[in-house]
Amino acid sequence: MPIKWVLHWQPNAGTTVNTQILTEVSQCVESINGVKEGRWKATLSFYKPMLREQANALEFPRDFLGISLQEQPNKYYFVIRGQRLILEAESSIQTIMEKLQSYKTRVALNFEYQLGDFQLRVGKVVPIHSESLRGIVMEMEYLPISSWEKSHQIMGEFFDIWQEALAKRSLPGHFVHIEPILSEFGLSDQYTSQHTAVQYASIMAQMIATAQSAQAVRN
Repeated sequence: MPIKWVLHWQPNAGTTVNTQILTEVSQCVESINGVKEGRWKATLSFYKPMLREQANALEFPRDFLGISLQEQPNKYYFVIRGQRLILEAESSIQTIMEKLQSYKTRVALNFEYQLGDFQLRVGKVVPIHSESLRGIVMEMEYLPISSWEKSHQIMGEFFDIWQEALAKRSLPGHFVHIEPILSEFGLSDQYTSQHTAVQYASIMAQMIATAQSAQAVRN
């Protein structure tokens, strides 16, 4: 399976993400010969326990993430960051979770992408049933290599080229690559969709922390 790096947009202090930045980023992809070929979508949901007694709080994960990826439509991935667990289930598990009502979805985010000929996908983060832009994410995919370690040099070199091209536009922020320690989740060097799910969980945790920090400053 091709290697992917999942990146997120980090706004400069005192600035927020907006559609103009998304437009500029998309134009930058085209400037390095990216060609729009289609739309991509992944959905991420937060689950929190619905506890009847707070004394039981320590028996359950405080929260975890559920992720569906377009390349694996019949699968659903749960990532429990606190325990460093990644679980793969059939997509029908989402219906079971809703019926059990032991956890509730706090917020769901859509990631929509446009694919360039360099396998570079850029998209917006928006809540379900909303057009409010909450963030920008990017997938960098390299097709010939499926080894996480062997891909590092060429992925890093392309990331530097991308950052250099983007810097010419003087936008109020930059893309960040947060590399999770995959071995903590029991993942091997050979890349799978579980690797992608763990990366999404990592960047979502960072985006939430950034939003909460900005909210605290405003208050």
